[in-house]
Amino acid sequence: MEKVNVKFEDLGLIEYKNAWNYQENIFSEYVETKAENRRLSDNEQKGIEGRMLFCEHPHVYTLGKSGEQNNLLINNEFLNKIQATYFKTNRGGDITYHGPGQIVGYPIIDLEQFNLQVKQYIAKLELSIIHTLKKFGINSERLEGATGVWLDTNNRYTRKICAIGVKASRFITMHGFALNVNTNLEYFNHINPCGFMDKGVTSMEKELGKKIDIEDVKDVLKIKMEEIFGMNLKK
Repeated sequence: MEKVNVKFEDLGLIEYKNAWNYQENIFSEYVETKAENRRLSDNEQKGIEGRMLFCEHPHVYTLGKSGEQNNLLINNEFLNKIQATYFKTNRGGDITYHGPGQIVGYPIIDLEQFNLQVKQYIAKLELSIIHTLKKFGINSERLEGATGVWLDTNNRYTRKICAIGVKASRFITMHGFALNVNTNLEYFNHINPCGFMDKGVTSMEKELGKKIDIEDVKDVLKIKMEEIFGMNLKK
């Protein structure tokens, strides 16, 4: 099957709300285009190129639409003290943390171009992360009943290294994944990550015992996503 072209953008360090607004604008445009295409003939169809956004965020906690606010264990005063913000979002999943040293990925793509259902899409996101981590010598896997990428799922030291929470409408996606590379894990102490009280959180830096070049991880991750999704990421 021919690869699908997707435009890649690295937004660098960007406030969560600014990135969310940027996503929403693209997402809304694509959803409108798909709605319009349903009324057009085959030779009038408008194309959707798709976007893959990578970025990092300043310290922020985000709560998914199915999440419980009591999984945020601190009040506004303490949020200010640790220079963090808090947002309720329209993605799936519960609460998570974003911060410097973490690769946050926001694919805004048309799943119909990839012949994918939402569950298959999430599985491919997980697989892309798993293959990326393997390239750096970290063995990871899925955990039954929980999205994301995990380590040591068969014992009491189970810990998450990548969170995933997405939204889809008319098969257009937004939100995405957060891979802990050199993330300050202390910030996870103030939440029940993704609603779990009995599981830990980790990073590539913690597992490998050294700082990791985040640009190297991005390069590998882009290659793995291209392979697994059948996409061509281009600037």
